[in-house]
Amino acid sequence: MGFFDRLKEGLSKTRKSITEKIDQVLVAFGKVDDELFDELEEILVTSDIGVDTSLRVIEDLKKKVRENRVIDAMKVKELLKESLAEILNEENSELNIETTPSVILVVGVNGVGKTTSIGKIANLLKQRGKKVILAAGDTFRAAAIDQLEIWANRVGVDIIRQTEGSDPAAVIFDAVQAAKSRKADVLICDTAGRLHTKKNLMDELKKIYKVIDRELPGISRETLLVLDATTGQNAVSQAKTFNEISDITGIVLTKLDGTAKGGIIVSIKSELDIPVKLIGVGEKMDDLQKFDAKEFVEALFS
Repeated sequence: MGFFDRLKEGLSKTRKSITEKIDQVLVAFGKVDDELFDELEEILVTSDIGVDTSLRVIEDLKKKVRENRVIDAMKVKELLKESLAEILNEENSELNIETTPSVILVVGVNGVGKTTSIGKIANLLKQRGKKVILAAGDTFRAAAIDQLEIWANRVGVDIIRQTEGSDPAAVIFDAVQAAKSRKADVLICDTAGRLHTKKNLMDELKKIYKVIDRELPGISRETLLVLDATTGQNAVSQAKTFNEISDITGIVLTKLDGTAKGGIIVSIKSELDIPVKLIGVGEKMDDLQKFDAKEFVEALFS
């Protein structure tokens, strides 16, 4: 299967939660009135698109219906697709890896698939011909270093690591030196995922940023936040918190295939205006791919 077919298959639970219900409502109503909009709003809210975002979508939909003088309920679906695609559309969905080397810092709470996502990003970049090095900067979680090393071996890229409990900034320093000497294209850095110690995490990230700024001034840098789609609105809360302590440049949304809450992607983009850059729709190594708003909405409504 191509990625679009896998995306379609991966969104099957979300499709049942959103688009099948929308189809039922549109068929039942047949005409366009306020009651129809109320029903559509309820479907969006209960599909983890969130209250504020759902209201925004419905207001935009009403405007489009008026402008296009739509009276047939079934034609509302195409306008709804347009509204969702416009919210999700993002010019900055490409990874910013213009310089050699470039640095990608990966943050996220434990359990969201952070280490796995790093392995899959490394694989994606390697397939594009990039030389990648991984840095095992999550030195406090038991087995995090070993887990990342397994991924490095699986993908076939170098890893820079120290012992458990080491200073993360020291690991990143070593990794930066390795990236320079080995002429790597991209350095991907794992970081700790302890949100409950927000102050410590902020201090840790500041030290890491300081090392990168000092050793690699002017390079392209991404800070990607990994979120688990199955957690629904909790993912939005995590994104808000991480955005307070770090300059998040993009979202990696994992486990879309395991949830009916795929609407969360709309809520994240609408409420935080952070681009979704990569999405995961399966457990295979190549199941993490660049996010495309139009393709996502098409797959959701197919």
